[in-house]
Amino acid sequence: MPRAPFYRLNPMSDTSSPTVHPQIHWSENGAEHSARWRSESGMPPPKRVVIADDRTTADQAYRMACEGTAMLWRGDFQNARQLLQALARRADHKNDKPSKKAKAAKLAQPEPSATQAFHLHRQAQSQRARTLAMLLLPFDADYTIPLRRAPDVKLACNEAYGRGEEAFVASLRELLGLIGAHEWRRTGVELPALGQRIHPHYGVFAPIRGEYVGLVADAPLPARASLAFDIGTGTGVLAAVLAQRGIQRIVATDQDPRALSCARENLARLDLLGKVDVLQADLFPAGRAPLVVCNPPWLPARPSSPIEYAVYDPDSRMLRGFLAGLAEHLEANGEGWLILSDLAEHLGLRPRAQLLEWIAQAGLKVIDRLDVKPTHPRAQDATDSLHAARSKEITSLWRLAAA
Repeated sequence: MPRAPFYRLNPMSDTSSPTVHPQIHWSENGAEHSARWRSESGMPPPKRVVIADDRTTADQAYRMACEGTAMLWRGDFQNARQLLQALARRADHKNDKPSKKAKAAKLAQPEPSATQAFHLHRQAQSQRARTLAMLLLPFDADYTIPLRRAPDVKLACNEAYGRGEEAFVASLRELLGLIGAHEWRRTGVELPALGQRIHPHYGVFAPIRGEYVGLVADAPLPARASLAFDIGTGTGVLAAVLAQRGIQRIVATDQDPRALSCARENLARLDLLGKVDVLQADLFPAGRAPLVVCNPPWLPARPSSPIEYAVYDPDSRMLRGFLAGLAEHLEANGEGWLILSDLAEHLGLRPRAQLLEWIAQAGLKVIDRLDVKPTHPRAQDATDSLHAARSKEITSLWRLAAA
């Protein structure tokens, strides 16, 4: 899934002015210290930092984390992991079993609407993330962690951050995210519709919901479709599917440098770079094509971190930008394929009538729609706070043409 259009310029890649890295400050052994602060989620450096080690109990750590006090770890690395797990259990227990006062307040309120439930869900997720991000680790300039029993994370850090430059501090939770992303990149995601594995990079949306890939694999191709544009290519998965289907040339675009690198690597692994040109562009490349494909972020909400731009499209900017520019980039009798979930409609974030209005305003018409029911675990999880909406979700491929 691609990034948002008219993007904020990625702060990690802005070279228009000298980079000023945020700093974190703490006192230790009677002296003041500071270091570079790193947070891919965009979290500012904590204002209050204390030193913690193997003597710090989970209850003490959870209380400090909830108060916004960060803990710079000086003990055993594996003990830090166990402490983070304990913090997560306490955070989840608080959400699952609220206090009597919270229960009484909830009972006094009417049942939240789907939209309210969505915002409450995101609020709870954000609070949990902030709490768990309060356990910090030191890193040397070469990505060595100077703690007992610390693993070698140099490759995972290089993949996410690039070449090491200076010592820094980051949260243990972020490091575990980097390690998880490294494993995704190493093992890849098996996609039956492609018959191959796609290897997502850190910060690039993994195509774990294969139903939308299957739609692109099965939809009837326009006549004489020798060229296609893949807008917001991400991992390059849809460009790969189109190339496998026999389209002679595909131009795949994205604005995120990580996505561009990821797409090129995946297409090279699949021996498809001879058919696919990967370009940095805001939405469309120059020219027209008989087929233009786009799978924008599905939910019109504000991301809480840069990584969430793969999921959330503020004010539906990418969706509207794609629709508004599609007609002028289609050849005569060409088609635009919009791959979109209707989850936003079930959450009350964007009505179907609004989507149809944007399509008409862009001088487009719907010639067909292919639907599929998602099969991911959350769609069947009755304990999920958004289950009522997820259980109704349909993913669609809208076949659009100039009116």
